[in-house]
Amino acid sequence: MRPSAINYMNTHILPSFEYYEPKSLGEALELLDRLGGDAKVLAGGTDLLVKMKTGALRPKYIVNIKRIPGLRYIRLEEGVLRIGALTTWHDLEEDPAVERFPALADAVRQMGGLQIRVMGTIAGNLCNASPAADAAPPLLVYDAEVVLASVKGVRTVKLEEFFVGPGKTVMQPNELLVEVRVPVRGGSSAFVKLSRTSMDLAIASAAVYAEFEGDVVREARVALGSVAPTPMRARKTEAVLRGRRVGEELLELLGVVSEEVNPITDVRATAWYRREVSRVLVYDALMKAFERSRGGMA
Repeated sequence: MRPSAINYMNTHILPSFEYYEPKSLGEALELLDRLGGDAKVLAGGTDLLVKMKTGALRPKYIVNIKRIPGLRYIRLEEGVLRIGALTTWHDLEEDPAVERFPALADAVRQMGGLQIRVMGTIAGNLCNASPAADAAPPLLVYDAEVVLASVKGVRTVKLEEFFVGPGKTVMQPNELLVEVRVPVRGGSSAFVKLSRTSMDLAIASAAVYAEFEGDVVREARVALGSVAPTPMRARKTEAVLRGRRVGEELLELLGVVSEEVNPITDVRATAWYRREVSRVLVYDALMKAFERSRGGMA
């Protein structure tokens, strides 16, 4: 199959590259299969273009998937929220189905400025694989999956197994993330984020999904961002929370969070600070989820 368009570009700001704009998913997958690891996919561009401008990435080929029909949707079907690869943060912000996933809705509302929300996609946020990816912690506590497509077929991967390192995922060079699947859960959830401004990457973030019986935590899932090489589930913390009563004494018990995380020092914060603040964020997210379970805050 011949590509829809090829242009040799040198913008004087971005490194030179060959540009492709497939008109169908099949064409995009064939391009990725042929171009291999020298190609990068452009959707919203909010991460990719920044990396290219700074010289962090110098791809030989850009495959723009924006014009592919059928990849921008939000559907709640048979107990699963299905999100297409080209769905933007703004789309999620406007869709009432997302309100059934409060932690995800929290993350959407805290995602950058309007321009980022209008252009950026949740799939791109995941594929960028930043340890600080805002989409990751809430999706992790919902046990979300991603659907990866290639010319060889389709496979489904649990999000917890998707990230393998900073900027690295299990995706092969010829694969495209085409859908995010989020199961509906019956409990309560919340996401909290610490950053210097709304436009900055998270210093640390936490999402909690919990099921309560009165003031007792019967089930808990905890995920954190920006405190390890990848967004992570905190399983020791989950075990500590189960069976505990909600109250201030939990903050002391949540010292276990500091044992699970593995943060770095960078321009945003020290590793020590991230380690200390992580337990506070988990506590805040848990209390927010608890209030929601009692019909409190939205």
